[in-house]
Amino acid sequence: MMYPNSYIDYLLHFHTDRDYFECHEILEEHWKQDGRKQVWVVLIQIAVALYHHRRGNDRGARRMMQKALSLLEGEKAAIERLGLDYSQLKQQLQHYIERLDKGEPYRSIELPIFDVQLLKTCQMICRERGLVWGKESDLHNEFLLHKHKLRDRSDVIEAREQKKKAKRQSNK
Repeated sequence: MMYPNSYIDYLLHFHTDRDYFECHEILEEHWKQDGRKQVWVVLIQIAVALYHHRRGNDRGARRMMQKALSLLEGEKAAIERLGLDYSQLKQQLQHYIERLDKGEPYRSIELPIFDVQLLKTCQMICRERGLVWGKESDLHNEFLLHKHKLRDRSDVIEAREQKKKAKRQSNK
């Protein structure tokens, strides 16, 4: 089975450096190009929930994980086409919500990949890049924890300014 490169990149970040913000960015771009399919939103929301939980925002994490679980209900076939075990993923999200309700601390999770070839491909890429599959999140890495505040946003700001400028000119 062939998978989009952005999905492979998502899986690599999700299971190696645990850069959930990057997971969100990668799949959001893919989502826009792939007809805005809800299956991508499920995966984005899982990453965002973990990002929030790791930062101590349990309420935001629970809300996002609950949204992912709700959307997951209608995406069984799409999830399975991505090489993930739907039943295990559903159970995993339910369990994570229970953990959040109990106030338990953040803990890295593994997505339930059932496609052996997909898993082997991801692990091969890890070896090639010197990454460790299944590595725990670095809870002391401030950039990883607060990436949404600390990243370089100059390109985003420039694009917004260009859009404003074009809008002002079209209104003249």
